[in-house]
Amino acid sequence: MSELNNLTIAGARDVLRKGEVTATDLTMACLTAIDAADGLNAFVHKTPTLALDQARAADARLKAGDAPAMCGIPLGIKDLFCTRGVPSQAASKILAGFRPEYESTVTQKLFDAGAVMLGKLNMDEFAMGSSNETSCYGNVVNPWRRQGSNVALTPGGSSGGSASAVAADLCLAATGTDTGGSIRQPAAFTGIVGIKPTYGRVSRWGIVAFASSLDQAGPMTKSVRDAAIMLQAMAGHDPKDSTSADLAVPDFEAALTGDIRGKKIGIPREYRMDGMPDEIEALWKRGTEMMRDAGAEIVDISLPHTKYALPAYYVVAPAEASSNLARYDGVRYGHRAKLAQGDGITEMYEKTRAEGFGHEVQRRVMIGTYVLSAGFYDAYYNRARKVRALIKRDFETVFSEGIDAILTPATPSAAFGLGEMADADPIAMYLNDVFTVTVNLAGLPGVAVPAGLDAQGLPLGLQLIGRPWEEGDLLNHAYVLERAAGFVSKPGKWW
Repeated sequence: MSELNNLTIAGARDVLRKGEVTATDLTMACLTAIDAADGLNAFVHKTPTLALDQARAADARLKAGDAPAMCGIPLGIKDLFCTRGVPSQAASKILAGFRPEYESTVTQKLFDAGAVMLGKLNMDEFAMGSSNETSCYGNVVNPWRRQGSNVALTPGGSSGGSASAVAADLCLAATGTDTGGSIRQPAAFTGIVGIKPTYGRVSRWGIVAFASSLDQAGPMTKSVRDAAIMLQAMAGHDPKDSTSADLAVPDFEAALTGDIRGKKIGIPREYRMDGMPDEIEALWKRGTEMMRDAGAEIVDISLPHTKYALPAYYVVAPAEASSNLARYDGVRYGHRAKLAQGDGITEMYEKTRAEGFGHEVQRRVMIGTYVLSAGFYDAYYNRARKVRALIKRDFETVFSEGIDAILTPATPSAAFGLGEMADADPIAMYLNDVFTVTVNLAGLPGVAVPAGLDAQGLPLGLQLIGRPWEEGDLLNHAYVLERAAGFVSKPGKWW
């Protein structure tokens, strides 16, 4: 058998159940790959002892015939998820030394299903970023490179460590979180699948909050089938999360019939942006033809408030962030600044937050504080909330007219070089989220599927947006697109 770490979840599940390999063998293969891949800077807290203990427990379950689909599957966990006894820093200096005494609901569900944690994955600090360049651990590197170039590329963000680790076969899958595209954009940049479920489908309890009305956890995997299997294990009602939906979790894998005949796929005219590269346009067109060839009806649709999505998002998200991040003050846990003689509590707050938060986090906290301040609340925050309601209504209108899914590009370009945006206006970086933020504002499910390579040999992804709570149907559309695109390319190993 080829390298065990190259397996998909579905492939590993089959060989584990047949007894052809053990979870311990599978875990060892991943741990070996991780140790050889420090150049990617994807794993920031390795947990080999815990991983092997969990693998041995999974082997016992497999032997006893008590093996859910995720049993024995080695995963990477984004550093945003609190994991008992393991550093959980959200890639920030301010949480240095924080080891939670509790387990996030998502990781608990995965462990209950027999999954194995290989370690914690790098990310943008507090999930704020689109390139994984704001982490206190340093940049994550994309395993893909441009043809004939050694320039280090971004894996996207904020779930850049998750994307890089899955694309480089360091783990079979990983958890990610998506506030404005942080699962789907890195998935597109690294040639993997990433799904953001409907807001409320997966519990947020025990995940360090960025923007509470937008954050949603989801799987990042090597295939659509894997995404269905892993989402099944992650989803479900959680009484500890007041925003968690009390809905039954359908069998997402069983929904992958590959039949979308008669389904209506919407193509939103507002997603054709000025200056969009020809390659993205061509890929979108090709994706449309793939869906048509599979028997779907293609319908031109309008989502008129799309152009206001990005500004609305960059008011709502920082506003919620400034509120959520007020708790990091050096009092109860994490970093505390050294104080000078005569310094009081105000100086402690100021110095701790200045030392603990990176520049991007500081920028967003300040924006958030500004838009929530007495003189600007109505001018910015309330207007952004109204725009958000209109964006949500746009989607409700097209779905009520019979549209089953919406096809769009996932990103406005392929992965760019690390540092290439360093001197750019922050807004240039924020434009990376232009195709993804609408989905978070409306609370809808969205999935990124690799669909081709650009002229430089880098992966490009397409995005499908689904009806609320219909992840099974959305994944089936993604499955059809995946099969039609036939994307099998892998990054050449240089690390």
